[in-house]
Amino acid sequence: MDPLTMLWLIFAATVVVVSAMDLFVITHRHSPVGVASALRWTGLWVSVALGFGAAIFALHPRGNELAMLYITGYLTEYSLSVDNLFVFILIFSLMGVHEAAQPKLIKLGIYLSIVLRILFIFFGIALIQQFHWLIYLFGGLLIWTAWKMITADENEQVKPENNLLYKLAAKFLPVHSVGPESRRLVIRHNGRWFITPLFMVFLVIGSTDILFALDSIPAIMGISQDPFVVLTSNVFAVLGLNSLFFALRGIMGMFKFLKHGVSIILFFIGAKMITCAYPPVEEWFKHNAFVSLFVIGSVLLVSIVLSIWHNRLSPPTGKNP
Repeated sequence: MDPLTMLWLIFAATVVVVSAMDLFVITHRHSPVGVASALRWTGLWVSVALGFGAAIFALHPRGNELAMLYITGYLTEYSLSVDNLFVFILIFSLMGVHEAAQPKLIKLGIYLSIVLRILFIFFGIALIQQFHWLIYLFGGLLIWTAWKMITADENEQVKPENNLLYKLAAKFLPVHSVGPESRRLVIRHNGRWFITPLFMVFLVIGSTDILFALDSIPAIMGISQDPFVVLTSNVFAVLGLNSLFFALRGIMGMFKFLKHGVSIILFFIGAKMITCAYPPVEEWFKHNAFVSLFVIGSVLLVSIVLSIWHNRLSPPTGKNP
């Protein structure tokens, strides 16, 4: 069997197994998911993703190069996904979503994120193949996103009442209130169908997913335009976010500087995409793929260490940032 075909089969089988375990074992358990348990599950999914990188290294003829690009892309997209979860937690807080209803919304958000990323990946690759100059436009977009991320106040990043889909649904669709622990998006009452407040939350999450997918695709394109690398690193970065959500919900105050690290990563990738317009720079990055991995890994590590160090000096007060 062709090595690439074998890797695609391994990828598909892994996605099915991980999705089933993460979305059914974690979501449908009767007892609450604690931080320690969620961290163990998250560690398992990260290990599976890195194990797939080892499979690429061992099975693919260009394993050394592709494995490096895959891990670099995975770390970048995973850091963006973590930032996405922070925004979800903020949305739940602002919109008063009951804890019992949050897992279903996260599950739907993950499914939607995977679909959107796959669509945007193939659309983005096709565009770049036809119009290569778009890679420099994407680079500029990432630099702008990095600046916006680092300068924006966190409470200004999400305003559900200003969301276009939220406004349209509130204006044109009938809304019926349900109990705080209800997990239903639509209900039937007196022979009519109504949407619930939970559906409104899902609209806000869906529009947020679109924005994050638009940010993540240029980021991975700055690392590789190989469809195999781009798709697998993106999907693995999204898988397992269900368990990570439960961990972050309890310890999100510990990652004060993660947003700064993500913005630096986006700036680095954007600058790399633009400077690669100069052929010698492009060739240098092609022959030194480890540099991107080293920079991205180092930035993530430093941001986490600084966050932990800051928390030891100034322990969190217990309020979400």
